[in-house]
Amino acid sequence: MFDKKFKIANKNFKSRLIVGTGKYKSFKECANAIKASGADIVTVAVRRVNISDKNKARLMDYIDPKKITYLPNTAGCFNAEDAIRTLRLAREIGGWKLVKLEVLGDKKNLFPEMIETLRSTELLTKEGFKVMVYCNDDPLMAKRLENSGAVAIMPLAAPIGSGLGIQNKVNIKIIRKQTKLPLIIDAGLGQASDANVAMELGCDGVLINTAIAKAKNPIQMAEAMKFAVISGRKSFLSGRIKPSLFGSASTSNIGII
Repeated sequence: MFDKKFKIANKNFKSRLIVGTGKYKSFKECANAIKASGADIVTVAVRRVNISDKNKARLMDYIDPKKITYLPNTAGCFNAEDAIRTLRLAREIGGWKLVKLEVLGDKKNLFPEMIETLRSTELLTKEGFKVMVYCNDDPLMAKRLENSGAVAIMPLAAPIGSGLGIQNKVNIKIIRKQTKLPLIIDAGLGQASDANVAMELGCDGVLINTAIAKAKNPIQMAEAMKFAVISGRKSFLSGRIKPSLFGSASTSNIGII
């Protein structure tokens, strides 16, 4: 099977690994991790990161937006109004229209608030934004988001920052079968094997922040995630053998003495 290009909103990307820019010890460490990851998309929390005051340290001083695609997100927003206002600000500051929508329900669990998320998606799409949507792993809601104009579906694997890995493989498989949009696992991955599993399930990509930024060696973990994504994708495209409860000899019985 020939691997199709990783395309989001009619733009092609080389890497299927998207990396967050929060929680690093410094902008320098963040930049080095992104380089090691091979990612060409990075998320930027508009409400938390300085992207306009040139008198203070800026992410742009370390990660060139002309070489790496910035994906403004709405981290820290708990209703549609705040999320929409934040992304309008991002558009005014940097002209960004490809955005990641994230509307949270509470500060403890950080699960997506899906009613507000759906409403935000509909309104932002009408304004011309290309909305990549953080959501729960509900296939029905994922389909509603697709019908509302989203350009990518981004279900969580587990709670944000938990590192628990994919908790509901069945729902991810169902979402994969029913959507034509890019399917990107967002939140909850903890190690390279988690990213590998996501790709083997047929996901188009993964978004990882905490698992890299808070690792003991972020640079090395970023590289591990890069290879895990590549490996998982190749495995998915290769077509796994059919699982069986019984053994099957590796060699033929024909000609046995």
